[in-house]
Amino acid sequence: MSADTRKWSRSPRILIVDDDAGQRSLLSSFLQSQGYDPVAVDSGERALALLRETEFSMMVSDVRMPGISGLETLRRAREHNTALPVLLVTAYTDIRDAVGAMRDGAVNYLAKPIDLDELLAIIQKATGTVRPPAPAITLPPLPVGVIAQSPLMQTVFRDAALVAPSDTRILITGESGVGKEILADVLHAWSRRSAGILVKVNCAAIPENLLESELFGHEKGAFTSAIAQRIGRFEEAHDGTIFLDEIGDMTAPLQAKLLRVTQNGSFSRVGSNQERQTNARLLAATNKNLEERVRAGAFREDLFYRLNVVELNVPPLRERPEDILPLAAHFIGKFTQGRARFSAAVTEGLTRYAWPGNVRELGNAMERAALLSRGEMILPEHLPARVRAVVEQAAPAALPDAQRLEEIERQAIFQALREHQENRTETARALGISRRALLYKLQRFREQGFEV
Repeated sequence: MSADTRKWSRSPRILIVDDDAGQRSLLSSFLQSQGYDPVAVDSGERALALLRETEFSMMVSDVRMPGISGLETLRRAREHNTALPVLLVTAYTDIRDAVGAMRDGAVNYLAKPIDLDELLAIIQKATGTVRPPAPAITLPPLPVGVIAQSPLMQTVFRDAALVAPSDTRILITGESGVGKEILADVLHAWSRRSAGILVKVNCAAIPENLLESELFGHEKGAFTSAIAQRIGRFEEAHDGTIFLDEIGDMTAPLQAKLLRVTQNGSFSRVGSNQERQTNARLLAATNKNLEERVRAGAFREDLFYRLNVVELNVPPLRERPEDILPLAAHFIGKFTQGRARFSAAVTEGLTRYAWPGNVRELGNAMERAALLSRGEMILPEHLPARVRAVVEQAAPAALPDAQRLEEIERQAIFQALREHQENRTETARALGISRRALLYKLQRFREQGFEV
């Protein structure tokens, strides 16, 4: 038995301190899956009591909590154990406090949403633990019709497999039509709540004056058309999952009510003062940049961080060309019962088109092609005009342009990384993309052989 194996056979005990049950669930399940022994508490007071009674290899603490803060917890913990490694978890607005905490003895700090790979690297370094080489992750079975052959989508689903078993809230980001709802389906299917209901609400599709009733229910007579009592979607999703799509379109009053649900699971029906409880797991999605909306005052910062415990970004179809033909084949098979096939020109052209409408546009194009071809050979003339124009182009002309644009993007990202001393959070903010989207792009560059 090697020294590393002997060291790892005694699982390091990690103290997790966070008032957010979703965050505690995420960190506990993740660290346990990595061979650690996590112990989670909801306050600094309880953490200090445990530290006096039990030996821990490290403490991971949120900064902002009711009662004593993470910084105060750190200072008091240092009175009893000056050598205890501490990692602080903080929102962007807490960066100054976190830097000050470094002087108080914190090992490091992480900005929310937490990147689990970065968290693991910090804990390994701080505790001196080295994992035995882990086998390649085998994803649970994907639901029928979910296509993920590209390395980028494999990375998305790998992250989804890590966080799905916890009860933590997840924010799914990405352009319109990329398949955010499909990812929500997968997260629910892979969760411990899979036997329960998955309730879906498109916040942008319901009039503002009806959305509150849709989410929280109403009592009879609460408003003119309320002729009967109605339970809301949060109540319906009890013990299951609720998926709120287009969360960025929610009005300020409803954001306040949603914040309350994320804090303690409590809500009231419209027209009632009675508090009710739900333990529904919340998944949210948006095609908007919520950080920009927070800065513009259009979205609550506290709600953003409550929703964004984990962010999963679904990349646009143009960035995962390996998925285009499998998705097209899936759609055309669905619409023609497997009878139709693509001509060589269509096969070539589908991968050259940029698909600004993403998977939704591809599905619509295949439905049109199935109707016009009557279920036989799919030819260029069966495709929408904008797609057909690309299919009919001379093939050699498109590739250099695509390569040139990708090279420009790659150089811009590398330059931004250098300017921000390799800080990926700051780099992502400077580029106007999410941190998770930046990580996916870097992963793609690695797979192409570039040193990152």
